[in-house]
Amino acid sequence: MDILFSPQLLFSALVLGALYALIALGLNLVYGTMRLLNIAHGDLVMIGAYAAFWLFTLTGISPLIGLPVIAVLTAGVGVALYSVLFRGQLEGTQSVAQLEANSLLLFFGISVVLQNVMALAFTASPRAYRHLDDVYHVAGVAMTGNRVATLLIAVLVLAGVVIFLKSTIYGLAVTALIQSRDAAKVVGINVSQVQVGSFALGFGVAGIAGALISMAEQISPFMGFPFTIAAFVVIILGGLGNIAGGIIAGVLLGFIEIYAVALTSATYRSILLYGIFVGVLLIRPQGLFGKTRGG
Repeated sequence: MDILFSPQLLFSALVLGALYALIALGLNLVYGTMRLLNIAHGDLVMIGAYAAFWLFTLTGISPLIGLPVIAVLTAGVGVALYSVLFRGQLEGTQSVAQLEANSLLLFFGISVVLQNVMALAFTASPRAYRHLDDVYHVAGVAMTGNRVATLLIAVLVLAGVVIFLKSTIYGLAVTALIQSRDAAKVVGINVSQVQVGSFALGFGVAGIAGALISMAEQISPFMGFPFTIAAFVVIILGGLGNIAGGIIAGVLLGFIEIYAVALTSATYRSILLYGIFVGVLLIRPQGLFGKTRGG
């Protein structure tokens, strides 16, 4: 039982939980404001990882310095997809169920295209680079510089987004749209503008997460799917569209995964993720922190 009180495991759980919360944040923003099920979300993480890899490989610029550029790149992908594919879907008179179904199919196609384009451009071989990989020992915990940076930046971005949503006019408009689209229209919120902004913010955050992941793990064109699944587990736990609940659920999932794998085996990781996903849907479909929202 000593393993449960290991500071090393605690650090690992905090890093993984912060990453899960960061990845799920972007997915939650897109679903919360538009009811779009983005199953290509992990592929945006992959694009951010490749952008960081090539930025460092070709120029030697640290991914940490290049984070704003990477965020703008993936946000631009989001704006382009919104303008070309999803604006018309959202402006139609279809029901939420139809919108979710159509978005699921569209994002599936986008996922396949992104994966194969990246594989054709850069081959399917895994790639990696070394950056901030020196090991430091603090209070008996061995930690690499890149994982410390990942934890700090993830926390800062999460806190920044929460503050933005709670204390700015645009952020309050996003929150209002998450709570009720109809009510947001009634009070004069420019729904289309908020939607494209949510796309950009959600995709930009995914790119940042990918850049952070690339510093410590191998990357490949097909790396995104596990992160998509993890993000969906997080937002199901936290409640679809519940930003604060999603952040808490991301940290919780990181702790569950790290400690469960430590007590059992890494081979049970996928079973654990899918098990939590199915279990929450069966026992509490609205999530641990979910509430019933307006249409």
